[in-house]
Amino acid sequence: MITRYGYNVVLTVGGITLVGILASYFGIQHVVLKYSIIGVLAVLLLFTLYFFRDPERTIPEGENLIVSPADGKLVLIKELDHADYLESPAIQLSIFLSPLNVHVNRIPWSGTVGYYRYIKGDYMVAYDHRASEKNERTEIGVERDGQKILFKQIVGSIARRIVCPLKEGDTVTAGERFGMIKFGSRMDVILPRNATIQVEVGQKVVGGETVLAVLAD
Repeated sequence: MITRYGYNVVLTVGGITLVGILASYFGIQHVVLKYSIIGVLAVLLLFTLYFFRDPERTIPEGENLIVSPADGKLVLIKELDHADYLESPAIQLSIFLSPLNVHVNRIPWSGTVGYYRYIKGDYMVAYDHRASEKNERTEIGVERDGQKILFKQIVGSIARRIVCPLKEGDTVTAGERFGMIKFGSRMDVILPRNATIQVEVGQKVVGGETVLAVLAD
C-alpha cells in the first residue's frame, strides 16, 4: 500500500522512469550503457515505492497509552525543566527515522488538537539532538481530560517537506495516520514528567504499535 501523501512523487518518478527506460532502450545502441541506465531508473522507482509504503498496524488498546508516532530508533530520553504547551516539567523522547524507515506518521494519543505551530528553521542532520530546537518543524499538542502531550515533526538534512493537515480543534485517535516527513527525519514526543516510560534508548520502535509510555491517571 502506498501512502496518499506520496502519490504525486510516485507518479512523477514513475513517469520519468518510463520515459527514460523507453528512450534508453530504443535510443541507445551501446548495450552496457543502455541496460545500466535502465537498471538505475528501475532502482530509483523501486526505492520511491518502498519509501512511500504505508503498512497497516495493530493499535494497542488503552486509554493512557502513548504509542509511537513514527518508525525508527529511539535516540534520546531526557527530562526537561519546562515544556511549551504543557507548561510544566516534562520528558522528551526522540525518534530518528532513516530513509529506509516507514515515514507515515501516526497520532500518539487520542484527544483534541489544542495547539499547532509551524516553525521555519535549519536543516541539521536529524540525528543531532540540537535539531529538536533548531530545525524546521511542526509542533502539535493534544489534550484530553486535563492532560496534555506535545509531539514534533522535524526535518533533517535531506528531508525538506513536512506534510501535516492537522489544525487546532481536530479530534484525533491514537494510531491514526496524520502526515509524514519526506526523506529522513526526526520525531520528538514531549510527555508529562509523571509518565511511565516503557522503552529505552537504542530500541527500535514501530509507529502506531510500540507503546512509548503510560500516562498517570
